[in-house]
Amino acid sequence: MRDREDEWTGLMRAALKGDDAAYQRLLRGLTPVLRGLARRGLARAGQPVDQSEDIVQEILLAVHLKRHTWDADAPFAPWLFAIARNKLIDALRRRGRRVFVSIDDFAETLADQPAAETPSTREVAAQLEQLPVRQREVLQSIAVDSASIKDTAQRFSMTEGAVRVALHRGLASLTARLREK
Repeated sequence: MRDREDEWTGLMRAALKGDDAAYQRLLRGLTPVLRGLARRGLARAGQPVDQSEDIVQEILLAVHLKRHTWDADAPFAPWLFAIARNKLIDALRRRGRRVFVSIDDFAETLADQPAAETPSTREVAAQLEQLPVRQREVLQSIAVDSASIKDTAQRFSMTEGAVRVALHRGLASLTARLREK
């Protein structure tokens, strides 16, 4: 283990001095270790391990982009593993707490269940019309036209904060109205 860490440190030092071959060897050496780390982290969190390649790529990209921040007088492995840990945590946060269950296990049960009733497009449009003008315009712009908050703010001469407030209030009002029906 110590030999590997010393080798990585030497390769990174050479890479920072412009040795592309050393950098390639370093990345090839890191990849299987990072893959195992990502798989173990996902498994511990109850997530499917088939997502590990995405995390490995994020780690390698971060190493590449942040390599200038590594102190060449320090060992490389702690710096690498700090990045890897943070990227794994970021990936788990993005995924949230999810439990993956095969839908095949519930195929017969789902077939017997009636479809849940949802408001029709016409009902939603009618409820939208009852909202205050600004809330309706913001909801239309963001939810229907897929405009960003920034674009919506510019379009209606509002601050981005005001757009967020109008969006939140409009959605809350719309949700309440649809629940009453």
